[in-house]
Amino acid sequence: MMISMAILAAVAALAPAGADVKPVAPLEALPFGPARVKLLAGPFQHARELDRKYLRSLSPDQLLHTFRLNAGVASSAKPLGGWEAPESEVRGHFVGHYLSACALLIAADGDPVLRRNANAVVAGMAQCQERMGTGYLSAFPDSFIDRVDNRQPVWAPWYTLHKVLAGLIDMHRLAGSGEALGVATRFADWIDRRYAAMPDERMQAMLGNEHGGICEALIELYAVTSEARYRALALRFNHDALLDPAADGRDTLTGLHANTQVPKFIGAAREYELTGDPKLRKAAAFFWNSVANERSYVIGGHSDGEMFTPKERLSQALGANTTETCNTYNMLKLTGRLFGWQPSAALGDFTERALFNHILASQNPETGMMCYYVPLRSGSRKVFNEPLDSFWCCTGTGVENHVRNHEGIYYQSSAHDALYVNLFIASELDWRDRGVTLTQTTRFPDEPGSAITLRCTKPTAFTLRIRRPAWCPGFAVKLNGRTAAAAPGPDGYAALRRTWKSGDTVQVWLPMALRTEAFRDNPNRLAFLYGPIVLCGTAQAEGLYPAIVTPPAETVRRWKPVPGKALTFASAPGAFRMPGSDAPVAITLAPFFREYKARTIVYWDRFTGEQWRERAAAYRAEQERTRALEARTVDAVRPGEEQNERDHRLVGVNHNSGDFGDRKWRDARDGWFSYDLKVLPDVPQDLVCTYWGSDVGPRTFDILIDGKPLVTQTLNRNRPDVFFDETYPLPAQMVAGKGRVTVRFQAGPGRMAGGLFGLRILKR
Repeated sequence: MMISMAILAAVAALAPAGADVKPVAPLEALPFGPARVKLLAGPFQHARELDRKYLRSLSPDQLLHTFRLNAGVASSAKPLGGWEAPESEVRGHFVGHYLSACALLIAADGDPVLRRNANAVVAGMAQCQERMGTGYLSAFPDSFIDRVDNRQPVWAPWYTLHKVLAGLIDMHRLAGSGEALGVATRFADWIDRRYAAMPDERMQAMLGNEHGGICEALIELYAVTSEARYRALALRFNHDALLDPAADGRDTLTGLHANTQVPKFIGAAREYELTGDPKLRKAAAFFWNSVANERSYVIGGHSDGEMFTPKERLSQALGANTTETCNTYNMLKLTGRLFGWQPSAALGDFTERALFNHILASQNPETGMMCYYVPLRSGSRKVFNEPLDSFWCCTGTGVENHVRNHEGIYYQSSAHDALYVNLFIASELDWRDRGVTLTQTTRFPDEPGSAITLRCTKPTAFTLRIRRPAWCPGFAVKLNGRTAAAAPGPDGYAALRRTWKSGDTVQVWLPMALRTEAFRDNPNRLAFLYGPIVLCGTAQAEGLYPAIVTPPAETVRRWKPVPGKALTFASAPGAFRMPGSDAPVAITLAPFFREYKARTIVYWDRFTGEQWRERAAAYRAEQERTRALEARTVDAVRPGEEQNERDHRLVGVNHNSGDFGDRKWRDARDGWFSYDLKVLPDVPQDLVCTYWGSDVGPRTFDILIDGKPLVTQTLNRNRPDVFFDETYPLPAQMVAGKGRVTVRFQAGPGRMAGGLFGLRILKR
């Protein structure tokens, strides 16, 4: 996706050296900075203060430790663990997020502890950069970048360097650190020199490695310095293989690592604002719509096992690792960009859904620790990071999430003649451009409304635009106690135009109702919401889960509010059944974002009475088959289950495990894995392997018994969309006189062994 020279020339003409670059593209709405929006008592303020406490607890010397080791600067600090450990290939990424989070809080309220600590980290980075002498700055050697450039194996160096550069820019832009800007520009100059002579074709090939939003950081550096070389460098980091199809309206995301892609479009969106290239706008807007409206789950997050799965079968993609939190952090940033171009209630609805149901849900409300994934598979529970021994990607975005949660509440029109109330969150806005202070008092979502009070230095004319949520047909507004004519316009906002004065109040009525949202590809797999709030039940353990047995028209009516408990509902008798039992099951629904200890159920399967009878019969038949199978079983392996695999002496090379639906698997790429299983020495026996019938790819592999070939198996859509068992008779000589054998799954070069979902030795 090439940027026209005419556009670049026009931008340069508008950006004299030494001046911040103003947007070239027209913007209709502008956000308010962190100093202008103060959060008041409520769940978002609580989340922010827990985050602040965690940020304050981190030692600058520990954060700088691997940077200093890499630069040859002495460090006696205790190393951090997890992804920030000295041996990690992405060490240093969290430190960039840390700087961004600190900068946001410094800008909001001048936090003196974080200012001191963040400035110490910047100073330490400057020292490391000076010692290395080239402008390069990282916690790992630049040989990692050589490996990316030469298409050699390495995790994601540019992803990490993006976080560092973005944190430095934020420290300058939000916290006023001139030293941070100096470090950032010297670093960017190193990047510029490195890639000045690299051909575009090779550059595009290099971008196949995950590179975060380095294009966004570079275009932001251009915005704050007006240096045209940073703009040109940012555009060179645009990944045409992703941006070009999106600009043409083609969704090519299936099978791709999800969070690798989102930052590319954030960068494209910011580049559109500063270059005016319409293709960049088209690409970002199309991508947002594809992900938000076609590939996201009910909480606003997306991805299963970090991947974009086929959107036509999204209801089947409910593994143990759905909705990586980084993805939603990035989608919210992209949503804010799109809102600035053309405000719409649909964008506000997405922001509300994602903030309440994913971002709040990703934090432990006692400890402030954060989730990598927010799993939606029934029976899953949230797993939170350890303070000094995790530092996952989502720990980094997590420390930003909870200090960014002011960002989508209010916007002003670019002409400063309208104010958007976009979210119903207790807060105070300082709209000093108009001499207005707006206070929003609300206990939403526990109460269905919000009160807005204005203080004005003098009577001031402007339009107050209030979002009418799509989930709220009963939306109503009162102005100074009287019902206001406030029918939402095409953008979904109710407009109140008047000359405002101190003491004016607006009451927003937001009646909520219980409702369901189902998958597009399966209307009988659904979630419950009350207004915008996703509700969940709790499960005792992983295994069988209750289903709804009621006609569709009765699904919502079979619930009653629980007295004294906000947003909580109890099922009517007979609405739920457990497989294998006709006895009704009582279910209680409560907000998903508040449940952080128990196993949860978010998505429910619904059956009519006849369908349930058929399922119950199938369940009983499966129980009989399982009992018969168990009676013949000599030994069995459950791939992917740690203790079971340890008991069977799992060993191998280049092997992996994961989850698919409610099952686990193991495979090997260019490698192998093996188990030891019991056998009977003088009894005819079979080896039985369970596979997924839709697996495709280079899945041809050998199965060996004690090193001797048994069979070669190919998986290529053998039985689409179902699991199946393949039975291999064991020759008598392979088990004669033995009590145990080693079963090995061996993939040749460029091939895969598995996925294996089950393994048994059966008496024939």
